[in-house]
Amino acid sequence: MGILVLGLALWWGAHLFKRLAPDARARLGNAGMGLVALALFLAVGLMVWGFRSADHVQLWSPPRFLTHVNNLLMVLALYLAVADQLRARAALAMRHPQLTAFKTWAVAHLLVNGDLASVLLFGGLLAWAVVTVIVINRAAPRGPRRPWGGLRAEVLSLLGTLVALGAIGWIHNWLGYWPFG
Repeated sequence: MGILVLGLALWWGAHLFKRLAPDARARLGNAGMGLVALALFLAVGLMVWGFRSADHVQLWSPPRFLTHVNNLLMVLALYLAVADQLRARAALAMRHPQLTAFKTWAVAHLLVNGDLASVLLFGGLLAWAVVTVIVINRAAPRGPRRPWGGLRAEVLSLLGTLVALGAIGWIHNWLGYWPFG
C-alpha cells in the first residue's frame, strides 16, 4: 500500500505545485513542464504498481446493480471529457468539465470496488479533484466562455464517448476486469 500512497502523494504534489508554489514553478521555466510531466508519469506508474501489488483487503461487498450505475456514470464522465475538448454545450455550461469528469470517474469506481486499495486509489484521486477545484476557484475568477463548437461538436462528442467507452471496456477486459456486469 505504501507504493500506492507514494504515487498518490506524487500525483497531488505535481498537480498542485503550480498553484501552491507559483514562484518556485515560475523559476523552473519551460523545464518545469518536463519535470511535472515526468513526476506525473512516475506517479501513475507508482499508483498502478501499488494498486496491482496491494494485498486484497475487502471492506465491503458492493451490490451487483452498482455495476450498471458505474457504467452510466462512466458514460457521463467520458462524455464530459470528450465534450470539453470539442466544445459541446454540456461542457461549456460548467467551469471545470475535465475535473467534473474525473470526479465522476472516481465516484463510479468507488461504487463498485469495496477493497482497501480501491478506496485509497479512487478516494485519493477524488479528494485531489475536489481540492483542485477549490484551489482554482479561490485563485482565479472564471475566464471568458469558449465558443460553442456547433452541431459537429455535439455529434462527435457522442461518437467519441462511445468509442472511448468501447476502448476502455476492452482494456479492462484485457486486464482481467469485466466492466459491463
